[in-house]
Amino acid sequence: MSGPKSAWEVAVPGPLAGLRVIEFGQLIAGPFCAQLLGDMGADVIKVEPPGAGDPMRQWGRGDPPVWWEVIARNKRSVSLNLREPEGQELARRLVADADILIENFRPGTLERWNLAPETLMADNPGLIVVRISGYGQNGPYAQRTGFGGIGEAMGGWRGLVGDPDRPPSRLGVSIGDSLAGTFGALGALAALRERESSGKGQVVDSALYEAVFQMMESLVPDYDATGFVRERSGPILPGIAPSNVYRCSDGEYLIAANHDQVFARLAAAMGRPDLTDDPRYATHAARGQHQDELDALIADWTRDRTVADVEAVMTEHAVPAGRIFTAEDMLADAHFKAREAIVSVMTKNHGSLQMQSVFPKLSRTPGAVRAAAPASVGADNAEILGALGLDDDEREALAAKGVI
Repeated sequence: MSGPKSAWEVAVPGPLAGLRVIEFGQLIAGPFCAQLLGDMGADVIKVEPPGAGDPMRQWGRGDPPVWWEVIARNKRSVSLNLREPEGQELARRLVADADILIENFRPGTLERWNLAPETLMADNPGLIVVRISGYGQNGPYAQRTGFGGIGEAMGGWRGLVGDPDRPPSRLGVSIGDSLAGTFGALGALAALRERESSGKGQVVDSALYEAVFQMMESLVPDYDATGFVRERSGPILPGIAPSNVYRCSDGEYLIAANHDQVFARLAAAMGRPDLTDDPRYATHAARGQHQDELDALIADWTRDRTVADVEAVMTEHAVPAGRIFTAEDMLADAHFKAREAIVSVMTKNHGSLQMQSVFPKLSRTPGAVRAAAPASVGADNAEILGALGLDDDEREALAAKGVI
């Protein structure tokens, strides 16, 4: 359903080429969902409020902040005031030709703006509406304000992160928002597949707390079956050993040798093959019971060795292990380069900017960063609104009224 493509889009169409996505989202969860679809070739039109636009334009480091360049790549920007009837009408016309609509407002917001999914689907029966919110579209908490951190707490993540003698920690990124966006994209693709047979769209309901909850492995079954309550355990998983970060003479190094055969290789790498015959370490269960002393033994071995020396020995003996990477490490690393995991994007505000490339990688129809993030709010108004039939005079009049 999407309109004409640029030359670059034609050259690198991506597996979702031909799909049109309208993004009503702001901040992280909705925009990240749309970023994933845009990376795979969808034509993403981002609807921003006139003026300041998406608050993400002001988040992160740099002047202007660089985070915007990642989360808004492969998108076009149109400015619409969705609180005004004229803006709502233009939004309906825009969505009438779309495959997917993404929004992450509090439940009921679209309805107040006369943009309820059932209203939009009356004009576009095949429309898929991805609704991302803190607690989902129904239930007693649905109307509560919910950011990613709140979802991480309710979903179980925060309770498990950090040292047991300290308050819960947070991951240094907005994982709750990103997970909800990822599951929103997954739901949209599943709905697209179903639409092939039914011809009908549907609503995808992605709640922040449930997206996090999906990552909690056997947290609930463990408690239900045995009464076990999983708690914060710092850098280890209790009973899983050895799997920890160990201090070297010039830094830290992660070693994960918690399988019998792998532990045997670690013991050989350390020059201690006798450890595999020691009843304290001979089996998975025994190593778990003697986790602290085993970690201390390994730490004694790594302490006077450099990270490079330990890495060389671990690689030689096929022990899963790795350095704790920083951004500087990633930019210099040969594997990142060989995999093209980092791509340079030419941006208007920052020149050539390096960022994560499109993922996952497809062998025949890979996605790509086809276009930099729109530098200004409504940068594509003329193109997008012109396609709806609005001429220059009409656009100027709407701009004067604060509609666009």
